[in-house]
Amino acid sequence: MRRTSRNFRIRGSAGRHGPVLPARRAVRAAAALAAGVLAVSLTACGGDDGGGGDGDDKGKASGDTGTTVTLPKLDGQTLEVAAVWTGAEQKNFKQVLAEFEKRTGAKVTFVPAQDPIINFLGSKIAGGAPPDVAMLPQPGAIKQAVEKNWAKPLGPEATKELTKNYSQGWQDIGKVDGKQYGVYYKAANKSLIWYNAQVFENAGASEPKTWDELLNTAQMVYDSGVTPFSVGGADGWTLTDWFENIYLSQAGPEKYDQLAKHEIKWTDPSVKEALTTLAEVWGKKDYLAGGAKGALQTEFPASVTQTFTGGDQPKAGMVYEGDFVQVNIGETKAKVGTDAKVFPFPAVGDAPPVVSGGDAAVILEDSEAAQALVTFLASPDAASIQAKLGGYLSPNKNVPQSAYPNEVQKKMAKALIDAGDDFRFDMSDQAPQAFGGTPGKGEWKALQDFLKNPSDVAGTQAKLEADAAAAYGN
Repeated sequence: MRRTSRNFRIRGSAGRHGPVLPARRAVRAAAALAAGVLAVSLTACGGDDGGGGDGDDKGKASGDTGTTVTLPKLDGQTLEVAAVWTGAEQKNFKQVLAEFEKRTGAKVTFVPAQDPIINFLGSKIAGGAPPDVAMLPQPGAIKQAVEKNWAKPLGPEATKELTKNYSQGWQDIGKVDGKQYGVYYKAANKSLIWYNAQVFENAGASEPKTWDELLNTAQMVYDSGVTPFSVGGADGWTLTDWFENIYLSQAGPEKYDQLAKHEIKWTDPSVKEALTTLAEVWGKKDYLAGGAKGALQTEFPASVTQTFTGGDQPKAGMVYEGDFVQVNIGETKAKVGTDAKVFPFPAVGDAPPVVSGGDAAVILEDSEAAQALVTFLASPDAASIQAKLGGYLSPNKNVPQSAYPNEVQKKMAKALIDAGDDFRFDMSDQAPQAFGGTPGKGEWKALQDFLKNPSDVAGTQAKLEADAAAAYGN
Protein backbone atom coordinates (compact mmCIF):
# COMPACT_ATOMS: atom_id res chain seq x y z
CA MET A 1 0.00 0.00 0.00
CA ARG A 2 2.45 2.58 0.60
CA ARG A 3 1.15 4.16 1.13
CA THR A 4 -1.83 3.96 0.32
CA SER A 5 -0.55 4.77 1.25
CA ARG A 6 0.94 5.58 4.80
CA ASN A 7 -0.95 10.47 12.42
CA PHE A 8 -3.44 12.41 10.79
CA ARG A 9 -1.79 15.35 9.31
CA ILE A 10 -3.49 17.55 6.92
CA ARG A 11 -2.49 20.78 6.10
CA GLY A 12 -3.61 23.51 4.22
CA SER A 13 -1.92 26.46 3.00
CA ALA A 14 -1.99 28.67 0.26
CA GLY A 15 0.16 27.19 -2.30
CA ARG A 16 1.78 23.89 -1.63
CA HIS A 17 0.34 22.82 1.63
CA GLY A 18 -2.67 24.99 2.32
CA PRO A 19 -3.22 27.06 5.43
CA VAL A 20 -1.23 26.06 8.45
CA LEU A 21 -3.43 25.41 11.45
CA PRO A 22 -2.82 27.08 14.82
CA ALA A 23 -0.61 24.84 16.90
CA ARG A 24 -2.68 24.81 20.08
CA ARG A 25 -5.86 24.00 18.22
CA ALA A 26 -4.16 21.21 16.33
CA VAL A 27 -2.73 19.67 19.50
CA ARG A 28 -6.15 19.74 21.13
CA ALA A 29 -7.70 18.15 18.09
CA ALA A 30 -5.01 15.51 17.91
CA ALA A 31 -5.54 14.57 21.52
CA ALA A 32 -9.30 14.50 21.13
CA LEU A 33 -9.13 12.47 17.98
CA ALA A 34 -6.74 9.90 19.34
CA ALA A 35 -8.83 9.58 22.46
CA GLY A 36 -12.05 9.35 20.53
CA VAL A 37 -10.93 6.94 17.86
CA LEU A 38 -9.58 3.86 19.45
CA ALA A 39 -8.76 4.66 23.01
CA VAL A 40 -10.99 1.76 23.81
CA SER A 41 -10.32 -1.88 23.22
CA LEU A 42 -12.14 -2.51 20.01
CA THR A 43 -13.90 -5.71 20.83
CA ALA A 44 -17.34 -5.01 19.44
CA CYS A 45 -16.54 -6.03 15.90
CA GLY A 46 -18.14 -9.40 15.79
CA GLY A 47 -16.25 -11.78 13.57
CA ASP A 48 -15.43 -9.47 10.71
CA ASP A 49 -12.08 -10.09 9.16
CA GLY A 50 -11.36 -6.53 8.18
CA GLY A 51 -11.65 -7.35 4.52
CA GLY A 52 -15.30 -6.49 4.32
CA GLY A 53 -18.68 -7.67 5.47
CA ASP A 54 -20.06 -11.12 4.90
CA GLY A 55 -20.10 -12.77 1.52
CA ASP A 56 -23.50 -11.38 0.61
CA ASP A 57 -22.39 -7.83 1.34
CA LYS A 58 -19.37 -8.28 -0.87
CA GLY A 59 -21.49 -9.57 -3.70
CA LYS A 60 -23.99 -6.73 -3.45
CA ALA A 61 -21.62 -3.87 -2.68
CA SER A 62 -21.59 -2.40 -6.17
CA GLY A 63 -25.34 -2.50 -6.54
CA ASP A 64 -26.84 -1.33 -3.25
CA THR A 65 -25.42 2.15 -2.95
CA GLY A 66 -27.69 5.17 -3.00
CA THR A 67 -27.72 7.75 -5.76
CA THR A 68 -26.82 11.28 -4.73
CA VAL A 69 -25.07 12.52 -7.88
CA THR A 70 -26.29 12.78 -11.47
CA LEU A 71 -23.88 11.49 -14.11
CA PRO A 72 -24.00 11.92 -17.90
CA LYS A 73 -24.55 9.10 -20.37
CA LEU A 74 -21.16 8.12 -21.77
CA ASP A 75 -21.95 5.11 -23.95
CA GLY A 76 -18.99 4.11 -26.06
CA GLN A 77 -16.46 6.25 -24.20
CA THR A 78 -13.39 4.68 -22.61
CA LEU A 79 -11.23 5.70 -19.67
CA GLU A 80 -8.03 4.52 -18.03
CA VAL A 81 -7.39 5.02 -14.30
CA ALA A 82 -3.89 4.47 -12.91
CA ALA A 83 -3.06 3.75 -9.27
CA VAL A 84 -0.39 1.92 -7.29
CA TRP A 85 -3.02 -0.19 -5.52
CA THR A 86 -2.66 -3.95 -5.56
CA GLY A 87 -4.45 -6.97 -4.11
CA ALA A 88 -7.70 -6.43 -2.24
CA GLU A 89 -7.36 -2.67 -2.48
CA GLN A 90 -7.29 -2.80 -6.26
CA LYS A 91 -10.07 -5.39 -6.38
CA ASN A 92 -12.35 -3.28 -4.20
CA PHE A 93 -11.71 -0.11 -6.19
CA LYS A 94 -12.64 -1.96 -9.36
CA GLN A 95 -16.12 -2.47 -7.88
CA VAL A 96 -16.41 1.32 -7.64
CA LEU A 97 -15.38 1.65 -11.27
CA ALA A 98 -17.91 -1.03 -12.22
CA GLU A 99 -20.69 1.05 -10.67
CA PHE A 100 -19.56 4.08 -12.67
CA GLU A 101 -19.68 1.94 -15.84
CA LYS A 102 -23.18 0.74 -14.94
CA ARG A 103 -24.48 4.28 -14.44
CA THR A 104 -22.84 5.92 -17.44
CA GLY A 105 -22.21 3.24 -20.05
CA ALA A 106 -18.50 4.14 -20.18
CA LYS A 107 -15.79 1.48 -20.12
CA VAL A 108 -13.09 1.98 -17.47
CA THR A 109 -9.78 0.11 -17.39
CA PHE A 110 -7.62 0.00 -14.26
CA VAL A 111 -3.92 0.51 -15.01
CA PRO A 112 -1.55 -0.84 -12.31
CA ALA A 113 1.17 1.72 -11.61
CA GLN A 114 4.47 1.52 -9.77
CA ASP A 115 6.01 3.77 -7.14
CA PRO A 116 7.03 6.46 -7.67
CA ILE A 117 3.89 7.05 -9.69
CA ILE A 118 5.16 10.35 -11.11
CA ASN A 119 7.96 8.46 -12.87
CA PHE A 120 5.47 5.87 -14.11
CA LEU A 121 3.19 8.58 -15.46
CA GLY A 122 6.13 10.35 -17.06
CA SER A 123 6.91 7.21 -19.06
CA LYS A 124 3.29 6.82 -20.13
CA ILE A 125 3.04 10.47 -21.17
CA ALA A 126 6.34 10.31 -23.05
CA GLY A 127 4.97 7.29 -24.90
CA GLY A 128 1.82 9.16 -25.86
CA ALA A 129 -0.46 6.99 -23.73
CA PRO A 130 -1.27 8.78 -20.48
CA PRO A 131 -4.12 7.45 -18.34
CA ASP A 132 -7.16 9.72 -18.17
CA VAL A 133 -7.14 9.83 -14.36
CA ALA A 134 -4.40 9.00 -11.85
CA MET A 135 -4.74 8.38 -8.13
CA LEU A 136 -1.83 10.34 -6.66
CA PRO A 137 -0.78 9.44 -3.09
CA GLN A 138 1.07 12.66 -2.32
CA PRO A 139 0.29 16.39 -2.37
CA GLY A 140 3.85 16.78 -3.63
CA ALA A 141 3.01 14.56 -6.59
CA ILE A 142 -0.05 16.69 -7.41
CA LYS A 143 2.14 19.77 -7.41
CA GLN A 144 4.67 18.09 -9.69
CA ALA A 145 1.93 17.01 -12.08
CA VAL A 146 0.72 20.61 -12.25
CA GLU A 147 4.22 22.00 -12.74
CA LYS A 148 4.78 19.56 -15.61
CA ASN A 149 1.47 20.67 -17.18
CA TRP A 150 0.09 17.14 -16.89
CA ALA A 151 -2.76 17.80 -14.46
CA LYS A 152 -6.00 19.46 -15.54
CA PRO A 153 -8.18 21.54 -13.17
CA LEU A 154 -11.49 20.14 -11.97
CA GLY A 155 -14.54 21.32 -13.84
CA PRO A 156 -17.61 22.92 -12.23
CA GLU A 157 -19.51 19.68 -11.55
CA ALA A 158 -16.57 17.94 -9.86
CA THR A 159 -15.77 21.10 -7.88
CA LYS A 160 -19.39 21.40 -6.77
CA GLU A 161 -19.46 17.80 -5.58
CA LEU A 162 -16.16 18.24 -3.75
CA THR A 163 -17.30 21.43 -2.01
CA LYS A 164 -20.53 19.78 -0.90
CA ASN A 165 -18.88 16.70 0.60
CA TYR A 166 -15.46 17.69 1.95
CA SER A 167 -14.14 19.91 4.71
CA GLN A 168 -12.05 22.88 3.63
CA GLY A 169 -8.82 21.22 4.72
CA TRP A 170 -9.34 18.21 2.44
CA GLN A 171 -10.23 20.55 -0.41
CA ASP A 172 -7.13 22.67 0.15
CA ILE A 173 -4.59 19.87 -0.08
CA GLY A 174 -5.90 19.10 -3.56
CA LYS A 175 -5.20 22.67 -4.67
CA VAL A 176 -2.12 24.15 -6.32
CA ASP A 177 -1.81 27.92 -6.55
CA GLY A 178 -5.46 28.27 -5.58
CA LYS A 179 -6.81 25.96 -8.31
CA GLN A 180 -8.53 22.66 -7.52
CA TYR A 181 -6.78 19.68 -9.11
CA GLY A 182 -7.34 16.77 -6.75
CA VAL A 183 -10.22 14.92 -5.09
CA TYR A 184 -9.05 12.98 -2.04
CA TYR A 185 -10.99 9.79 -2.57
CA LYS A 186 -9.20 7.71 0.06
CA ALA A 187 -7.81 8.66 3.46
CA ALA A 188 -5.67 6.85 5.98
CA ASN A 189 -5.37 7.10 9.75
CA LYS A 190 -1.67 6.50 10.16
CA SER A 191 -1.48 6.74 13.94
CA LEU A 192 -2.37 3.21 14.98
CA ILE A 193 -0.57 0.21 16.48
CA TRP A 194 -2.19 -3.18 15.91
CA TYR A 195 -1.54 -6.06 18.27
CA ASN A 196 -2.08 -9.77 18.67
CA ALA A 197 -4.64 -10.03 21.48
CA GLN A 198 -3.51 -13.50 22.57
CA VAL A 199 0.09 -12.33 22.88
CA PHE A 200 -0.96 -9.39 25.05
CA GLU A 201 -3.11 -11.64 27.21
CA ASN A 202 -0.29 -14.14 27.70
CA ALA A 203 2.12 -11.33 28.58
CA GLY A 204 -0.35 -9.63 30.95
CA ALA A 205 0.04 -6.47 28.85
CA SER A 206 -2.50 -3.68 28.38
CA GLU A 207 -2.83 -0.97 25.76
CA PRO A 208 -0.24 1.79 26.35
CA LYS A 209 -1.10 5.48 26.16
CA THR A 210 2.40 6.97 26.38
CA TRP A 211 5.75 6.16 24.77
CA ASP A 212 7.21 5.00 28.08
CA GLU A 213 4.24 2.71 28.57
CA LEU A 214 4.79 1.35 25.04
CA LEU A 215 8.38 0.50 25.90
CA ASN A 216 7.22 -1.23 29.11
CA THR A 217 4.62 -3.16 27.13
CA ALA A 218 7.27 -4.21 24.61
CA GLN A 219 9.44 -5.55 27.43
CA MET A 220 6.51 -7.52 28.84
CA VAL A 221 5.84 -9.06 25.42
CA TYR A 222 9.52 -9.88 25.03
CA ASP A 223 9.67 -11.46 28.49
CA SER A 224 6.70 -13.66 27.52
CA GLY A 225 8.74 -15.15 24.69
CA VAL A 226 7.47 -13.15 21.70
CA THR A 227 9.37 -10.49 19.75
CA PRO A 228 7.56 -7.18 20.37
CA PHE A 229 7.51 -5.48 16.94
CA SER A 230 7.14 -6.38 13.30
CA VAL A 231 8.55 -3.68 11.01
CA GLY A 232 8.12 -3.64 7.23
CA GLY A 233 11.49 -2.03 6.61
CA ALA A 234 11.77 -3.19 3.00
CA ASP A 235 9.21 -0.48 2.23
CA GLY A 236 10.75 2.85 3.23
CA TRP A 237 7.41 4.61 3.56
CA THR A 238 6.55 2.62 6.69
CA LEU A 239 9.69 4.00 8.34
CA THR A 240 8.81 7.60 7.50
CA ASP A 241 5.45 7.03 9.19
CA TRP A 242 7.17 5.81 12.37
CA PHE A 243 9.34 8.95 12.43
CA GLU A 244 6.49 11.34 11.66
CA ASN A 245 4.26 10.13 14.49
CA ILE A 246 7.08 10.52 16.99
CA TYR A 247 8.10 13.91 15.59
CA LEU A 248 4.57 15.37 15.55
CA SER A 249 3.86 14.33 19.15
CA GLN A 250 7.29 15.27 20.49
CA ALA A 251 8.16 18.44 18.54
CA GLY A 252 4.59 19.68 18.10
CA PRO A 253 2.55 20.78 15.07
CA GLU A 254 4.38 24.09 14.44
CA LYS A 255 7.75 22.37 14.09
CA TYR A 256 6.08 19.64 12.07
CA ASP A 257 4.75 22.19 9.59
CA GLN A 258 8.15 23.86 9.36
CA LEU A 259 10.01 20.61 8.72
CA ALA A 260 7.39 19.52 6.17
CA LYS A 261 8.13 22.68 4.15
CA HIS A 262 11.88 22.53 4.85
CA GLU A 263 11.70 25.84 6.70
CA ILE A 264 13.91 24.23 9.33
CA LYS A 265 16.72 21.82 8.55
CA TRP A 266 16.83 18.12 9.23
CA THR A 267 19.88 18.88 11.36
CA ASP A 268 17.58 20.71 13.80
CA PRO A 269 17.76 19.46 17.43
CA SER A 270 14.10 18.43 17.23
CA VAL A 271 14.97 15.85 14.56
CA LYS A 272 17.84 14.56 16.70
CA GLU A 273 15.44 14.11 19.60
CA ALA A 274 12.91 12.21 17.46
CA LEU A 275 15.52 9.90 15.95
CA THR A 276 16.96 9.23 19.39
CA THR A 277 13.49 8.31 20.61
CA LEU A 278 12.91 6.08 17.59
CA ALA A 279 16.16 4.28 18.32
CA GLU A 280 14.69 3.16 21.65
CA VAL A 281 12.76 0.63 19.58
CA TRP A 282 14.82 0.23 16.41
CA GLY A 283 18.06 0.05 18.36
CA LYS A 284 17.03 -3.10 20.24
CA LYS A 285 17.51 -5.92 17.74
CA ASP A 286 15.65 -8.34 19.98
CA TYR A 287 12.61 -6.07 19.76
CA LEU A 288 12.33 -6.45 15.96
CA ALA A 289 11.17 -9.59 14.18
CA GLY A 290 14.26 -10.90 12.43
CA GLY A 291 16.36 -8.09 13.88
CA ALA A 292 17.19 -5.05 11.76
CA LYS A 293 18.35 -7.28 8.90
CA GLY A 294 15.11 -9.23 8.92
CA ALA A 295 13.02 -6.05 9.15
CA LEU A 296 14.80 -4.59 6.12
CA GLN A 297 13.86 -7.70 4.16
CA THR A 298 10.22 -7.63 5.26
CA GLU A 299 7.68 -5.92 3.03
CA PHE A 300 4.68 -4.19 4.55
CA PRO A 301 2.06 -6.93 3.87
CA ALA A 302 4.27 -9.59 5.49
CA SER A 303 4.92 -7.34 8.48
CA VAL A 304 1.20 -7.54 9.18
CA THR A 305 0.47 -11.16 8.39
CA GLN A 306 3.41 -12.48 10.44
CA THR A 307 1.97 -10.68 13.48
CA PHE A 308 -1.33 -12.53 13.20
CA THR A 309 -0.24 -16.03 12.19
CA GLY A 310 1.49 -18.71 14.26
CA GLY A 311 -1.04 -19.04 17.06
CA ASP A 312 0.21 -17.64 20.36
CA GLN A 313 3.80 -17.69 19.05
CA PRO A 314 3.70 -15.31 16.06
CA LYS A 315 6.87 -13.66 14.79
CA ALA A 316 5.84 -10.45 16.57
CA GLY A 317 3.21 -9.14 18.96
CA MET A 318 2.65 -5.67 17.46
CA VAL A 319 2.82 -3.95 14.10
CA TYR A 320 2.57 -0.21 13.48
CA GLU A 321 0.66 1.18 10.50
CA GLY A 322 -2.60 2.73 9.41
CA ASP A 323 -6.21 1.63 9.26
CA PHE A 324 -5.49 -0.16 5.97
CA VAL A 325 -3.74 -2.90 7.96
CA GLN A 326 -7.19 -4.49 8.16
CA VAL A 327 -6.93 -5.53 4.52
CA ASN A 328 -3.81 -7.56 5.28
CA ILE A 329 -5.21 -8.99 8.49
CA GLY A 330 -8.06 -10.23 6.29
CA GLU A 331 -5.53 -12.50 4.57
CA THR A 332 -5.03 -14.38 7.84
CA LYS A 333 -7.45 -16.29 10.06
CA ALA A 334 -7.35 -13.54 12.69
CA LYS A 335 -10.53 -11.58 13.33
CA VAL A 336 -10.38 -7.81 13.73
CA GLY A 337 -11.66 -6.80 17.14
CA THR A 338 -11.07 -10.18 18.77
CA ASP A 339 -7.74 -11.68 17.64
CA ALA A 340 -6.41 -8.43 16.19
CA LYS A 341 -6.91 -5.25 18.18
CA VAL A 342 -5.59 -1.72 17.87
CA PHE A 343 -4.67 1.33 19.95
CA PRO A 344 -3.74 4.91 19.00
CA PHE A 345 -0.04 5.67 18.56
CA PRO A 346 1.03 6.61 22.11
CA ALA A 347 1.84 10.16 23.14
CA VAL A 348 5.56 10.87 23.01
CA GLY A 349 5.09 14.51 23.98
CA ASP A 350 2.09 16.42 25.33
CA ALA A 351 -0.47 14.83 22.99
CA PRO A 352 -0.76 11.69 20.90
CA PRO A 353 -0.07 12.23 17.22
CA VAL A 354 -2.79 12.34 14.57
CA VAL A 355 -1.41 11.88 11.06
CA SER A 356 -3.28 11.22 7.85
CA GLY A 357 -2.44 10.15 4.36
CA GLY A 358 -4.58 9.88 1.30
CA ASP A 359 -4.94 9.32 -2.43
CA ALA A 360 -6.35 11.97 -4.75
CA ALA A 361 -7.97 11.54 -8.16
CA VAL A 362 -6.29 13.88 -10.67
CA ILE A 363 -7.29 14.34 -14.31
CA LEU A 364 -4.51 14.03 -16.88
CA GLU A 365 -6.59 13.78 -20.07
CA ASP A 366 -9.49 16.21 -19.83
CA SER A 367 -12.81 15.00 -21.22
CA GLU A 368 -16.46 14.79 -20.25
CA ALA A 369 -15.90 11.20 -19.14
CA ALA A 370 -12.84 11.99 -17.01
CA GLN A 371 -14.62 14.90 -15.32
CA ALA A 372 -17.64 12.65 -14.69
CA LEU A 373 -15.50 9.95 -13.11
CA VAL A 374 -13.83 12.41 -10.73
CA THR A 375 -17.26 13.89 -9.93
CA PHE A 376 -18.43 10.36 -9.05
CA LEU A 377 -15.34 9.75 -6.88
CA ALA A 378 -16.12 12.97 -4.98
CA SER A 379 -19.61 11.70 -4.16
CA PRO A 380 -20.80 9.63 -1.20
CA ASP A 381 -22.04 7.05 -3.72
CA ALA A 382 -18.55 5.93 -4.77
CA ALA A 383 -17.02 6.00 -1.30
CA SER A 384 -19.92 4.05 0.21
CA ILE A 385 -19.28 1.16 -2.17
CA GLN A 386 -15.67 0.75 -1.10
CA ALA A 387 -16.44 1.48 2.55
CA LYS A 388 -18.66 -1.62 2.67
CA LEU A 389 -15.75 -3.77 1.53
CA GLY A 390 -13.45 -2.86 4.45
CA GLY A 391 -9.88 -1.61 4.69
CA TYR A 392 -10.90 1.85 3.53
CA LEU A 393 -11.68 5.28 4.98
CA SER A 394 -13.15 8.23 3.15
CA PRO A 395 -12.64 11.92 4.02
CA ASN A 396 -16.06 12.52 2.45
CA LYS A 397 -18.17 13.81 5.35
CA ASN A 398 -21.45 12.65 3.78
CA VAL A 399 -20.59 8.95 3.65
CA PRO A 400 -22.92 7.35 6.23
CA GLN A 401 -21.32 5.59 9.19
CA SER A 402 -23.50 2.60 8.40
CA ALA A 403 -21.51 2.07 5.19
CA TYR A 404 -18.55 0.76 7.18
CA PRO A 405 -18.59 -2.97 7.92
CA ASN A 406 -17.47 -3.09 11.55
CA GLU A 407 -17.12 -1.02 14.71
CA VAL A 408 -13.37 -0.56 14.25
CA GLN A 409 -13.84 1.18 10.93
CA LYS A 410 -16.88 3.13 12.06
CA LYS A 411 -14.88 4.60 14.96
CA MET A 412 -11.93 5.47 12.74
CA ALA A 413 -14.15 7.02 10.08
CA LYS A 414 -16.05 9.08 12.66
CA ALA A 415 -12.79 10.32 14.17
CA LEU A 416 -11.51 11.31 10.74
CA ILE A 417 -14.62 13.33 9.93
CA ASP A 418 -14.91 14.80 13.44
CA ALA A 419 -11.34 16.11 13.15
CA GLY A 420 -12.51 18.49 10.44
CA ASP A 421 -9.48 20.48 9.38
CA ASP A 422 -7.48 19.78 12.54
CA PHE A 423 -5.02 17.16 11.43
CA ARG A 424 -1.61 16.90 9.82
CA PHE A 425 -1.00 15.22 6.50
CA ASP A 426 1.79 12.72 6.03
CA MET A 427 5.01 14.74 5.95
CA SER A 428 6.86 12.61 3.41
CA ASP A 429 3.83 12.78 1.12
CA GLN A 430 4.04 16.57 1.18
CA ALA A 431 7.69 16.56 0.19
CA PRO A 432 9.02 16.53 -3.37
CA GLN A 433 8.80 12.94 -4.50
CA ALA A 434 12.57 12.65 -4.94
CA PHE A 435 12.91 13.14 -1.18
CA GLY A 436 9.73 11.77 0.35
CA GLY A 437 8.40 9.17 -2.07
CA THR A 438 11.06 7.30 -4.04
CA PRO A 439 12.27 3.77 -3.18
CA GLY A 440 16.00 3.64 -2.50
CA LYS A 441 16.38 7.41 -2.29
CA GLY A 442 15.87 10.39 0.02
CA GLU A 443 14.02 9.90 3.27
CA TRP A 444 13.06 6.29 2.54
CA LYS A 445 16.69 5.26 2.07
CA ALA A 446 18.06 7.38 4.94
CA LEU A 447 15.64 5.81 7.40
CA GLN A 448 16.36 2.32 6.11
CA ASP A 449 20.03 3.03 6.77
CA PHE A 450 19.09 4.34 10.22
CA LEU A 451 17.16 1.14 10.94
CA LYS A 452 20.34 -0.73 10.07
CA ASN A 453 22.44 1.52 12.33
CA PRO A 454 20.27 3.41 14.85
CA SER A 455 23.32 4.75 16.69
CA ASP A 456 24.20 7.05 13.78
CA VAL A 457 21.80 9.89 14.55
CA ALA A 458 24.08 12.69 13.37
CA GLY A 459 24.96 10.91 10.13
CA THR A 460 21.30 10.23 9.42
CA GLN A 461 20.44 13.89 10.01
CA ALA A 462 23.20 15.03 7.67
CA LYS A 463 22.05 12.66 4.91
CA LEU A 464 18.41 13.70 5.34
CA GLU A 465 19.34 17.37 5.15
CA ALA A 466 21.53 16.95 2.06
CA ASP A 467 18.79 15.08 0.22
CA ALA A 468 16.05 17.47 1.38
CA ALA A 469 18.03 20.54 0.33
CA ALA A 470 18.57 19.06 -3.13
CA ALA A 471 14.90 18.12 -3.55
CA TYR A 472 13.38 21.32 -2.18
CA GLY A 473 15.97 23.53 -3.84
CA ASN A 474 16.65 25.58 -0.70
